Amino acid sequence: MRVLLKASMNTEKANDVIRSGKMPQLMEEILGNLKPEAAYFTLDHGVRTAYLFFDLQDSSQMPSVGEPFFLDLGAEIDLTPVMNGEDLQKGLSQLR
Repeated sequence: MRVLLKASMNTEKANDVIRSGKMPQLMEEILGNLKPEAAYFTLDHGVRTAYLFFDLQDSSQMPSVGEPFFLDLGAEIDLTPVMNGEDLQKGLSQLR
């Protein structure tokens, strides 16, 4: 299932990771593991935030998806099922 992961990072913990020089490696590992079809990084309500769109094969993956954000960045995470245009068309065609 395609999901949107929104990770809002704790500022102090993210600052520590950046100062230590580990942020590039951490992001490379996270992106390498999740293989997102799209990844965006921005500020949301003044907090560093990542938006990652990827395929969650099974709900048992949730701990391995979330823990790097929790442990290393003190992030708050939301996982939301999402559709692309093709998924929407497929779903709408089933309404008939």
